Amino acid sequence: MRRRWFVAAGLAVVLLALGLAVLADASAWLTRICSVLLGLVFLLHGALVLLAAMGGGLAQAGRIDLLRGLALMVLAVLILGAPVGGSLAAALLLACGFAVDGGLRIFGGLLIRFQAWRGVVFWGAAEILLAVLLVLGWPVPHGQAIPFVVSLLLLYSGWVLLRLSLSLRALEPEAAILLLPLFGGRGWQDNAPVLLGDPGPAIPEHPLTLHVWTPVGSAEVTRRRPVVDRYAAAVDRHGVVSTGHIALEAGALYISHYPFEEVGLDERSFAHVLRATAENDVRGRFQPSLAVEVAEWCEPDARLTFRRYDQRRLRAYWASYRQDDTYNVSNRNCAICVVTALEAALEGRLATPRPWLRILRLFCNPDIWIAAMLRKHASSITWTPGSVLDYARALRNVTEPHESHPAERLRAALRLLVRGA
Repeated sequence: MRRRWFVAAGLAVVLLALGLAVLADASAWLTRICSVLLGLVFLLHGALVLLAAMGGGLAQAGRIDLLRGLALMVLAVLILGAPVGGSLAAALLLACGFAVDGGLRIFGGLLIRFQAWRGVVFWGAAEILLAVLLVLGWPVPHGQAIPFVVSLLLLYSGWVLLRLSLSLRALEPEAAILLLPLFGGRGWQDNAPVLLGDPGPAIPEHPLTLHVWTPVGSAEVTRRRPVVDRYAAAVDRHGVVSTGHIALEAGALYISHYPFEEVGLDERSFAHVLRATAENDVRGRFQPSLAVEVAEWCEPDARLTFRRYDQRRLRAYWASYRQDDTYNVSNRNCAICVVTALEAALEGRLATPRPWLRILRLFCNPDIWIAAMLRKHASSITWTPGSVLDYARALRNVTEPHESHPAERLRAALRLLVRGA
């Protein structure tokens, strides 16, 4: 543990120093190197994701990878081309991103009203203010928008790593890292395990599978709203709101949290039920198996499998979580139950005797940034089956790169094309 906190603290100091140097424009070549490296990483990863998605067809996962690859490549081109005429376009794109992110934070905070919602609204307003300043080109000119945002990214990452490293100093070896205050803002990690002894096998006998019923896939929807249907809720032809469902299966272990009685949701009462307050707590139940859920409802429309996970941590988490069956649509739902179980099961899967190299590789992997963005948004609003599915895909790309990395998917697609020819 001492080595882990020391490595994290050292990298935090490096990131903070780089961020301050870029922010102060102390060295033009340093600013350019940071921007070029970031652009090249996004360009390479975006190209791999794009080619793998095109080679794998246009299934649901393929479409998501296709859009992600395009977005990464567009952002990379803007970053790399900012000094030669793309500075205004890059500034406007960044401003748009901050405005959308800030608006979502404000909307989620006002809608959910969890314990720390005022802080979420404040930071959302700060993001919108930053977007306005980027559009105006003051006090940062359009040509400096990319270095400015890069510096903020470096400073924020360094600050988070520094907080993490200082917390790791006091963490007992038996305790999960998820028990640190850094991860405890919503109380979702209270059931993270504390274990004695050696971890289980790196690859257990049974895989870990997520079964996902997306809102649009589990309801008879006549009026489509693509983004809302995918990530929040869908309204069926009877006016009933479906939020979907998600469960986790690992051998005989089945994790699924469901309200004891169906929570009646319609478009008029939906906003009130989403409040993460005690008045919306209801009695819950834990479904015994996938077969029971399918018999009561329908087949899941998406699945995702992990081979490498810690079975002991997963069982310990579930033994703790199921002591309380309270269900809350926004603060203790099926998605929160599954995603915290997944995080508990994946902790320690990237342990290595060369932590410096591992951390640097992770910082250069856009899937880490995608996962962090999804997790940050969820902590500001809530987890849904759709957002957990995307988060789990990003985590699998990180923890099982030989099986799910875009480069490996690309090689598999090329092998199929060669065989077909």
